[in-house]
Amino acid sequence: MFNVLGDVNWIAVPAAFIAVLLAGLWFAFLFSKSYNISLGREPSAKPVSSPLFIAGPPLASLVITLTSAFLMAVLKIDSLANALVFGLAVGVGYLVANTVTIAINPNFPSPLKYSLISGGYNVIASVLGSTILVAI
Repeated sequence: MFNVLGDVNWIAVPAAFIAVLLAGLWFAFLFSKSYNISLGREPSAKPVSSPLFIAGPPLASLVITLTSAFLMAVLKIDSLANALVFGLAVGVGYLVANTVTIAINPNFPSPLKYSLISGGYNVIASVLGSTILVAI
């Protein structure tokens, strides 16, 4: 199974990663007020900027993109239709489910709202990244 690293489309990986990052910025801009409310903050609250806050999400997105590229090579996903199905399966089945699991605790005042916002981004990012991985 690990001999598929040569089958990974290494040219598409950075493109998919950049697209996922841009989608994250767009999503953060579009849903910043709702996101803050879901966390019990004032709608106009600004996040505390720290190295972890700045580097953490891009690094996690890179790991997700690399993992998707690897799994797509293992599963021999090379068509747009199969990439869409894969992106939806990973987005809903893993990323959204994990987001809901994390949000359902006493520290999240609106776990379902948070899950819809963050989960929505995760599905979009997964589908976008997966389609780019086969399109290039």
